[in-house]
Amino acid sequence: MSDASRAKATLYVGGLAPQVTTHTLHDAFIPFGEIIDVSIPPPELPSSTEPHRGFGYVEFEHAADAQEAIANMDQSELFGRVIRVNVAKERKAEGEGLGSKTAIWEQEGYLAKYAVSDEDRMAAEGGAPEEEGPADPMQGLEQLDVAGPKLA
Repeated sequence: MSDASRAKATLYVGGLAPQVTTHTLHDAFIPFGEIIDVSIPPPELPSSTEPHRGFGYVEFEHAADAQEAIANMDQSELFGRVIRVNVAKERKAEGEGLGSKTAIWEQEGYLAKYAVSDEDRMAAEGGAPEEEGPADPMQGLEQLDVAGPKLA
């Protein structure tokens, strides 16, 4: 299965009650199609008393099954809580995005997406070579001896 189709077949399930387990989540979603994997991330802090972070992922064999699960399970109730079911967003690399400690313009993904070659930059500027120093703002104002619009 390609990464694009795998992303469309993976669902985010949010709003889970503490007593929900991977087995419970599997049983709730199995009527919609073949499930490849079910995961519920553990809490961020090891000292937490909660068994998980309140969300999980369900990966289906086919994207059509995932869409059927969204249509039937989004805003439904599981263990007394209303759950949210959407297509899962693709996970970013550890050092990418706004949460990283590296400046965004120094990240590989940013450069690959937004880098402009020198040739493209020159073409956009009209091919004119850069002038030495700043342009004189008073250049070309000799003919403006009268204020106001020109009359024809």
